[in-house]
Amino acid sequence: MGSQERSKKNFHLWKKAILHFLICFVMGFFTGFAPISKPTGFSSRVTISPSTSYSPQPIELDVTIPTAGHNHSTETAIIEEEQEQEQEQEEEKRDQREESNQTKLLILITPIGTGNKIRKAFVTRLANTLKLVAKPLLWIVVEQQFDDDFEVSEILRKTGIMYRHVVSKGNFTDVDSETDHHRNLALIHIEQHRLSGIVHFAGLSNVYDLSFFDEIRAIETFGTWPVAKVYANKEEVRIEGPVCDSSEVVGWHLKRMRNMTETRAPLIHISSFAFNSSILWDPERWGRTSSLQDASQNSVKFVRDEVVEEETRLKGIPAQGCSKVLLWVSEG
Repeated sequence: MGSQERSKKNFHLWKKAILHFLICFVMGFFTGFAPISKPTGFSSRVTISPSTSYSPQPIELDVTIPTAGHNHSTETAIIEEEQEQEQEQEEEKRDQREESNQTKLLILITPIGTGNKIRKAFVTRLANTLKLVAKPLLWIVVEQQFDDDFEVSEILRKTGIMYRHVVSKGNFTDVDSETDHHRNLALIHIEQHRLSGIVHFAGLSNVYDLSFFDEIRAIETFGTWPVAKVYANKEEVRIEGPVCDSSEVVGWHLKRMRNMTETRAPLIHISSFAFNSSILWDPERWGRTSSLQDASQNSVKFVRDEVVEEETRLKGIPAQGCSKVLLWVSEG
């Protein structure tokens, strides 16, 4: 009896163990076919039993995954960097041009007529103005030769300005003819000595805004600007000069300050333009017969004609529409 009871007991134990084994096997088998859960956008929370002695601390991970937006920002940064480089290059070129303009020589031509009885006062006034102009500057003064008159020479030596005093031996009864002759002598002097710079005819009766000289230094070939002609006896002021679209010259006009405007052929005032002296050295390019001419040839007329004809190379001054007056001329 004892051995039979033990056999039954053992049988029940094995039977129970096998049953548990089969249950676990079936559960594991079907668990393997269950779908794997996907992560969601919600955070999960794990609750740990208070009886557990180990309490892990939260760890934050920052993982950056490259996306299409990230690539776009990178491309934008590259484009911005290229634009900054181009802007820096343009600024550098502009600075170089400004530096070049600052070192460009100004060549001012002033004829002195024999009929001017107060030329000492006019020469002194113009000299005081030119002392304030940034260097380099060359002042070419032309007058009739007198054996016993050194008045102008003494004034020029005391100015501290770089100058050339040219004397004329011709005899003239007409003031305009004498003045043009003096201007031609100055242009011949520039041509013969190949003086490089911007040429301007500065009359004794001219009154300047100092910014005028900075403006004409930026001229490449030809430049023009409005001139205010002051008639003291008539109590009248006339504005002569170009009509501009920005710095582009589109025409010429004569404007009266009494709200009257009349158009006419472009007779350019001698002080309303300037030019690069290099045009005197290339006769084939500029339509001249000789690079070294004598006094009988009219360089002033040639330059005047070129200013009107070379519209594509003519620059209005100031650049903001050339409407600001920087030069006044007293006409008596």
